[in-house]
Amino acid sequence: MTSRPVTPRSTATDDRPDRGPVAVAFVLPGPTFERVFAPADVAALHAAPAVRLVHDRPLDPDDPRDAGLLADVECIITGWGSPVLDVRRLDRMPRLRAIAHSAGSVKPVVDDDVWARDIVVTTSAAANAVPVAEFAVAMIVLAAKRAFATASALAASDGAPVDVEGSWPVIGMHGITVGVVGASRVGRAVVERLRDHDVRVLVSDPYLDAAEAAALGVTAVDLDTLAAASDIVTLHAPLLPSTRNLVDRHVLGLMRPGATLVNTARGGIVDQEALADRLDRGDLAAVLDVTEPEVLPAGARLRSTPNTFITPHIAGSLGNELRRLAGNAVRETVAFAATGAFTDPIVPDGFAVQA
Repeated sequence: MTSRPVTPRSTATDDRPDRGPVAVAFVLPGPTFERVFAPADVAALHAAPAVRLVHDRPLDPDDPRDAGLLADVECIITGWGSPVLDVRRLDRMPRLRAIAHSAGSVKPVVDDDVWARDIVVTTSAAANAVPVAEFAVAMIVLAAKRAFATASALAASDGAPVDVEGSWPVIGMHGITVGVVGASRVGRAVVERLRDHDVRVLVSDPYLDAAEAAALGVTAVDLDTLAAASDIVTLHAPLLPSTRNLVDRHVLGLMRPGATLVNTARGGIVDQEALADRLDRGDLAAVLDVTEPEVLPAGARLRSTPNTFITPHIAGSLGNELRRLAGNAVRETVAFAATGAFTDPIVPDGFAVQA
């Protein structure tokens, strides 16, 4: 279980002096393109001497009208809703050497055939980790202060005072233990931001060794130890077959009365029924930005369990935060065009354990 950053095995560059500008195209839905990329991003690609942007609009590998342009493309910029790059579509881009994904997870786009053809890939996962980490830490602070529950109590109080300190076993951030599940990009960004708070940080990730933990300034523990020792548990692991229902009835049962579970990763990491059962006991709180299914049906138990605060998957990049994603994709594309390598490539061997 991990979504750790993976160090590339090679950073070889293409330094052929006679190589001309690299043909680049957007391959993503029009609405995504308009939402993520601004005119300045397109202008930046045109301004890069090593780049030849074949068209200002996105191209469609399934549209015969775009076939001529795509046949010449060496690097494409993808994003949310881009088609799966299977063998059929890749055959329409015979010169393709690189994919710069303008979102976090590229798994919905990259097919095994991409790796088989030695096409290099990068994503904007590092850029997307920033708002997720900001949101997670904000939720940790608010949860520690019981902001959500006391706001609800105040709204229902008809003017009566709210007993904040008497309402929950632990109130406040001072000296608490925060358990971070997953030493992923987001998990590490959360750890970095928690350094500004007077808290103890535990991390559970089977790929985090003692030296890395020491460098991060955290204590590495197994998941059971983390669950039993933490006042707040925050989830930052990818959803993989090995992490589905990772936080199960057993783990939830280990969490101490008064603890809070924060999930900004994926809903499937948590056993939803087991969580609802524990929340119904009234001694656990949950802050959930993600659920499974993504939109809970009207009768879902988590809609009415006590001490539960649910947001509609807003931790990731939204609004002006999308500028980071676009900027990262543009910078990586220019870097590839100029040097023949991305600055932050995905390693095929590590792809299976990434989000």
